[in-house]
Amino acid sequence: MRSSHSLDGIAVTFDDERLVGNAGLIAPATLAQHLGLRELFDEHVDLGDAPGRANVGDKALTVVHAVLAGADSIDDCGVLRAGASSAVLGHGVLAPSTIGTFLRSFTWGHARQLDKVAGELLVRAWTTGAGPGAEAVTIDVDSSICETYGLQKQGGARFTYTHVRGYHPLFATVAGTCDVIHARLRGGNAHTARGAPGFLVETFARLRAAGATGPLSLRGDSGFYSKKVVDACVTADVRFSITVKLSKGLHAVISTIDEADWTPIPYFLDDGADVAECAYRAFGKKNGVTCRLIVRRTRPTPGSQLALLVDYSYHAFIVRHEALLARVGGRSPPPVCRSRPVKLRAA
Repeated sequence: MRSSHSLDGIAVTFDDERLVGNAGLIAPATLAQHLGLRELFDEHVDLGDAPGRANVGDKALTVVHAVLAGADSIDDCGVLRAGASSAVLGHGVLAPSTIGTFLRSFTWGHARQLDKVAGELLVRAWTTGAGPGAEAVTIDVDSSICETYGLQKQGGARFTYTHVRGYHPLFATVAGTCDVIHARLRGGNAHTARGAPGFLVETFARLRAAGATGPLSLRGDSGFYSKKVVDACVTADVRFSITVKLSKGLHAVISTIDEADWTPIPYFLDDGADVAECAYRAFGKKNGVTCRLIVRRTRPTPGSQLALLVDYSYHAFIVRHEALLARVGGRSPPPVCRSRPVKLRAA
C-alpha cells in the first residue's frame, strides 16, 4: 500500500490481489453458509418468468452482504467487488445492474416468500443453540421511518407522520439480544398499528416454530394500544405490556385510586415518584377487555413551568389481568378502579 504525503489530499492504492476490502463480512458469510441461507433463497423464492429470476440465492446474498458493508443503494452493491472480497463470501457477487433487475422483479407475493425464508432461517439458527429454549422471551414491537428520495418508489412516495417521504415498516425484536425476528414493509402513510395484529400472529407462530417453548411477552407503545392487538396476544397466550394513551377518561380512572395504594419508587427527587395498579376495562364497556392498569406518577421538577400546572404527570400501561384473580404471596389483589365524576387539573 502506498499513500501520498500531500497536505491537500491522500490517495490510497492497493496492489495486492489477496486483500479483502471488507474483512468483517467473513463472519456473517460463514454463518450464512453453515445455515444454508443461499439454498433457502433458491428453494423458497420463485420469481416465475421475471427477468431477474436466475441465481436467486447469489443475488439475494449479494444484497445482504452489501447492506452489512454499508450499502444504501443498488449501486453500492459494487462495494463487494473491492479486492478479493468476492472470493471469501461463498457465493457469486453480481453487478449492481444485475441486482437492480433482480429487485425490480419482486411483487408482494415474492416479498412473502422472503418471509418464509426468514422464518426457516430463524428455525435453523435457534435449533442449533442460538435460541432461548424454555426461557421467557420478551418481544418488542415498533415501527420505524425509512426516508426515500424519489417519487417513483411504490409505497414510498407518500408522507409519513413525521412529514418526510418514505416507508413505515414494522419490526419485532427480542428484548436484550435485539434479534429481528420479523419485519414487514408498509407504505409511508400507514398508521402505526396498521396490520399489527396479523403481523404479531405470524411473529408468535414463528417463535414457537423456532423452538421457543417458554412464556412470551409483548411490549408496545401507545401506537399499539388496540383491542385487536390485545386479542391477538390473548389468543396466542402471550402476556403483554402496552402503553395507554392518556385521556380525560383515563385520568378519571386514575383519580379513583386511593392515596394509600400508591407505593413510592426510586426517583431523583425525594418522594417524587409512585406506582399503583387496579383493574381496568380497556376499549369500552361493551366489547372491552379487563386488564391490569399500572400507573406511574412523577412530580414535576420544582420551579419548572409544569409544576405550575399539575401536581403529577402520569404514565400508564395495561398488562394481562390473570394476576388479579388470585392472591400472590398472601397479598390481596389490587382494588378495582371506580367510575365517578371528578375534577381534574390540566395535564
